Amino acid sequence: MAAPPLEHTPDHIRARALAQQLRTLREARGWSRERLAKEAGILPRTLARAESGGAIQPGFFTIGALATALEVSLDDLFRPPAPTSGLWSAGYEGRDIGSFVASLVESRINVVADVRLNAISRKPGFSKTRLGQALGEAGIEYTHLRALGNPKDNRAPFWDGRISVGRARFRSLLRTDEAQAALDQLTEQASRSRVAVLCFEEDQSRCHRHVVLTEVRKRIDVPAVPLA
Repeated sequence: MAAPPLEHTPDHIRARALAQQLRTLREARGWSRERLAKEAGILPRTLARAESGGAIQPGFFTIGALATALEVSLDDLFRPPAPTSGLWSAGYEGRDIGSFVASLVESRINVVADVRLNAISRKPGFSKTRLGQALGEAGIEYTHLRALGNPKDNRAPFWDGRISVGRARFRSLLRTDEAQAALDQLTEQASRSRVAVLCFEEDQSRCHRHVVLTEVRKRIDVPAVPLA
């Protein structure tokens, strides 16, 4: 199995998360990059590299100086503040596992809720075990909500333009106790975390997850945002 591209390795994903946190803390203070570099006693180009999240990561003493200047602990610098809650719509069609996980990290996703009936895929990295491992390495929780999956005999309407028919039938399937319990779980997660609802189709309108997102938003007032 080929190694993932460098920009999608766990080290690089963590570097990007650190870079985002540095920018967030600096901008919250209303500081320019030059101001933070001066307060930390480092060169502006060193800070620029740290905020880029590139392959050249800042050293321990540089990170310590930045934490001191920003008046946060090292733990806080590597652990972003609890983000706002909500729902993201995530289709992995046309994506590879590395870029997909990187997009989740960029959006500060805490939980991926897999609403495929069977969490298997011919795309490398997207079957249940491999996907859970990749997400775990990026610090993202994975949960498979099989009860919210769309059965095979209701997929054709989403593919051949009879979308309203497919949605209506899928809504009827959500009346089961198992589906209602899964919707309750997803609602609870979205009330406290940033949750990406995962299925295959890139276009949410052609996927049953549109109905899942709509049903959750009937229960809780949170936005539903397409994953970038």
